[in-house]
Amino acid sequence: MNILITGGSGFIGSNFIRYMLKNYPDCKIINLDILTYAGNPDNLKDIEDNPNYSFIRGDICDSDPVNKVMQRVDHVIHFAAESHVDRSVEDGSVFVKTNLSGTHVLLESALKHNINKFIHISTDEVYGSILHGSFKETDLLTPSSPYSSSKAGSDLLAQSYYITHKLPIIITRCTNNFGPYQYPEKLIPLFITNLLENRTVPVYGTGQNIRDWIYVLDHCRAVDFILHNGIVGEIYNIGGGAEKTNLKITEKILEILGKDSSMIKYVKDRPGHDFRYSLDCSKLRSLGWISEYSFDDALEKTVRWYVENRWWWNKLKH
Repeated sequence: MNILITGGSGFIGSNFIRYMLKNYPDCKIINLDILTYAGNPDNLKDIEDNPNYSFIRGDICDSDPVNKVMQRVDHVIHFAAESHVDRSVEDGSVFVKTNLSGTHVLLESALKHNINKFIHISTDEVYGSILHGSFKETDLLTPSSPYSSSKAGSDLLAQSYYITHKLPIIITRCTNNFGPYQYPEKLIPLFITNLLENRTVPVYGTGQNIRDWIYVLDHCRAVDFILHNGIVGEIYNIGGGAEKTNLKITEKILEILGKDSSMIKYVKDRPGHDFRYSLDCSKLRSLGWISEYSFDDALEKTVRWYVENRWWWNKLKH
């Protein structure tokens, strides 16, 4: 099994590569990553000498490196994306380029080289906010930020290549990930590392916005499961079943690190801040997948990892 991982030096991609090499000793992986600020070679430092792993520095928007690497693989798992909402609010142009144009280049190349399976990794944010109930895969997409809009557009683009060209596409939409190697601009690693430096943590608005959280290794397990068991042309929601307010997440991190509520700093809410994300994941569960990690245990593992790996995150923050 030869797999192209786009964006494999990022948070989720690097965890997935490590997971696959551990569980499939004969699997060969090529990581194509341009190494933006969030693409970090240190994320895969421990496996860079693995003979079944190779790295190519390249832009998914550039057809030349994409076509060269596409000739050598059977499957594509497309993680590469600009993903930070706040950055997209400030300037959405790079999100449109990477998430839409980059996906288009990959789809064209996959079609040209008869790829066996193309898994397009998306996000729950494409659905927008929901006050009650949970989104199903067939629900209308109502994204609210330049980031989520660019991801929704890339979902539709991928889907069109299945419908029009019969390219074997599967789309996954996952809830908020957390775990080791997550760039410290996202809520959980930002708050952990701030507190380790005895700095306050910025909570948007009242902190009552709700997200469903999944440990990154559970997401990796789900993508692997879908690679082997998913039906081509389908969309699968992936969730951890752990809906928490941002304030509850903050309080839990404070508790683990022995800090109190004086470390919380409430800040002005983000423009267009979705109140609640929630996914109905019964479609994936009906195939036999279940999450393995409890939220509380996974959060403690995550905090411990950042405590023990200051070398990794300190230079990113400073």
